[in-house]
Amino acid sequence: MNRPDRTLLLVAAAAAVALGSGCAADPSATSARQAEVAERGASVMPFDLERTTHRFTKSGTGGVQTVVADDPRDTAQITLIQQHLTAEVDRFRRGDFTDPARIHGTEMPGLATLRAHGGRITIEYENTPDGARATYTAGDTGLRTALHAWFDAQLGDHGPHATR
Repeated sequence: MNRPDRTLLLVAAAAAVALGSGCAADPSATSARQAEVAERGASVMPFDLERTTHRFTKSGTGGVQTVVADDPRDTAQITLIQQHLTAEVDRFRRGDFTDPARIHGTEMPGLATLRAHGGRITIEYENTPDGARATYTAGDTGLRTALHAWFDAQLGDHGPHATR
């Protein structure tokens, strides 16, 4: 076997060992992160994460964040969702993303850019029969990228409590 073939074989073998030994992404680390986020979220969000679902849908102009009660007859959760999201949208319009930082951490992807948006993101709020919806629109590519990164981070952090 010549030297380049041996090197390639050794690299492939090392990669296989690394993947097999758990050096790849650790699902328990993700689960631990999601548990931390759920715990911090309970101190910020008044509704029950086990009885509600966050939806994050990216678009070419920004995205849509929807929070719904899993049971559309659960009026208590729907009321809590609507009250919370109304207040959050008001703060987000002013660039106040304190609550997401408390839940997800200050290094959350997209957060610093969103905090500095200076009114360049339009956020429309709407009650829905089963919860509430916030539609984010940004003409600036950098802000849309930040919104998309923020949505992706929330999807990962909320795990089973969130969907696309």
